[in-house]
Amino acid sequence: MKISKIQAYRVDLPLNEGTYKWSGGKSVDVFDSTVVVVETECGLQGYGEVCPLGPFYLPAYGEGVRAGLAELGPQIIGMDPRQITALGHWMDRALKGHAYVKSGVDMACWDLLGKVTEQPVATLLGGICSDSVTLYRAISQQPAEVMAENVAGYRNEGYQRFQLKVGGNADEDIERIHAVRAVLPAGDKLVADANTGWLPHEAMRVVKAVKDLDVYIEQPCLSYEECLSIRRHTDHPFVLDENIDGLGTLTRALQDRAMDVVNIKISKFGGLTKARLARDMCVASGIAMTLEDSWGGDIITAAIAHLAQSTPPEFQFTSTDFNSYVSVTNALGAPKRENGRMAIMDRPGLGVEPNWEVLGDPVLEICASN
Repeated sequence: MKISKIQAYRVDLPLNEGTYKWSGGKSVDVFDSTVVVVETECGLQGYGEVCPLGPFYLPAYGEGVRAGLAELGPQIIGMDPRQITALGHWMDRALKGHAYVKSGVDMACWDLLGKVTEQPVATLLGGICSDSVTLYRAISQQPAEVMAENVAGYRNEGYQRFQLKVGGNADEDIERIHAVRAVLPAGDKLVADANTGWLPHEAMRVVKAVKDLDVYIEQPCLSYEECLSIRRHTDHPFVLDENIDGLGTLTRALQDRAMDVVNIKISKFGGLTKARLARDMCVASGIAMTLEDSWGGDIITAAIAHLAQSTPPEFQFTSTDFNSYVSVTNALGAPKRENGRMAIMDRPGLGVEPNWEVLGDPVLEICASN
């Protein structure tokens, strides 16, 4: 079996809420997502998706996915998509860095492998460990009272874990955390996610001001060293995200005991292959995980669910259902939220089929004859 064609489709994903806001005044209202189709010489197709959170969150952007695929694609035509580790090594040789570019191809190859073996991807990733996974809801940065109202509303939809977007003015963030924690019962988990937005002195003020609250502190500062300093000055459970951009930084953070929870984003690691390895390293080290991606639609949501459900439940801190945030369905058959949880479908591969009417014509096509 050989790869004979790679296609990329651009799909805009507007937000149901209109705008998503986080630290530093950053905001997005439409996400630029790329659906990747890997086709074999026998006509079998696998599907992947890459959707950066704008060009100012991580070193990734929508057009970069497609430009990278144009460079990388000809290098993997003719390779066996079932040999996923070998294919990943080749992609790393053919294109240095740019892990997010490779993520859609890797994801599509796992989808193909599942179809060939007639097994769900979760089974191939280690086995289905749970019936479903717990979801969190990200709460866009707003005044404290608005964020508290939004949390109360989403709790009525079944969510019990919330990621509060802070990282702005420290005094306003303290107010936000207090207001939201006040509307949540004991047992609900609240994460104050600064998305690198605080300087160390601001982060110290915040963690001291909320020291008596049940709240997790996530990625307070820009650099790893700054975050580690805050980690060592607070008793709050600590989460790292943006600094964990690959297996190297994850290894260092595990050695330093720099966090209690870590966010494993599929595209930051270059796909499910290395995300699985990161997951297994965390399990071996006793670290819980938020298993997710930067953003996305139905295909990414399916991949998240497969990765999460193949993870031992005690290490599944939470995951997310990105397809519930957006108003466009880019694939059919994806997991849907039910009372704050989601579950994979019992189908081979990722279990999804692109919504071809939404995808339209490919913006990039690389064939064996090109």
